[in-house]
Amino acid sequence: MRQLRISGLGRTTARAALTIVALTGALVSGCASTPAPDDPVQLKLNDLDARVTRIERVVSNQSLVELAQHLDAVQSDVRQLRGRIEELEHNNDALRKQQRDLYSDLDKRLGNDGASGAGSAGSPGSAGSPAGGSTASLGSSGSAGGAGAGAAAGAAGAAGSAAAGGSGAPDNNAGTPEEQAVYAQSFDALKAGSYSVAITGFKDFLTSYPASPLAENAQYWLGEAYYVTRDFDSASNAFRNVLQKWPDARKAPDALLKLGYTQLEQKKVADGRATLQQVVQRYPNTDAAKLATERLQRTAPKQ
Repeated sequence: MRQLRISGLGRTTARAALTIVALTGALVSGCASTPAPDDPVQLKLNDLDARVTRIERVVSNQSLVELAQHLDAVQSDVRQLRGRIEELEHNNDALRKQQRDLYSDLDKRLGNDGASGAGSAGSPGSAGSPAGGSTASLGSSGSAGGAGAGAAAGAAGAAGSAAAGGSGAPDNNAGTPEEQAVYAQSFDALKAGSYSVAITGFKDFLTSYPASPLAENAQYWLGEAYYVTRDFDSASNAFRNVLQKWPDARKAPDALLKLGYTQLEQKKVADGRATLQQVVQRYPNTDAAKLATERLQRTAPKQ
């Protein structure tokens, strides 16, 4: 009987042991199949890495957009600069042509004024033909016979002789030899293209010899020197002085004509046209009146 009890107890113990083993195995198996939880630090690092990647993409795209916009702006500036350069080159060419015309016409006028017997004694002379269709030329004064006697005897390139009939002898009213010599130096400088020297010389002559018979010519050529250097304000004053001090002189028609030209260059169109009309009215049938008429026609308002 006792043996049977022991055997029953052994079987119970064995069953309990098997149950424990089975539970232990199940627990071990369950632990093996459940994944380990993620590391929080690693998760944060992964999130930060993803954010950085997205930010880099945005920044890269924005930089490309800004670069494209900057490139467009630069190209636009370049186009504007090219257009401005072409405009400046065109204006520079036009100014050079105008300057060449002025110098060429001044040479012609000086040559004519320096020739002996140029123009008749009673002719008021001519102020030349328009140059280039836009700028008043300096032309031929035709009055050298009476006012170009500033050359000393034998002086090369002097203003010309005032001899009657072009004989080359100085006129009795041509000023003293000293006045002639000083005037000739300024006139020679003008002919040589040394305009600043000529301007200084004529101004000094007018200061030193205001009552000289050559003062009229000195004042007129001072205006021409200012005109060819495009100092139109000074040229206007010089031509006005001729008209105020010597209203009946042979240079008066030329001075009035060139005053009109100067006013047109100053963009004073109404004043310039009024002055040119005065030339036509005061000095009809003269070269100055002819030139004034031609310029009036070119500057007439368009219908």
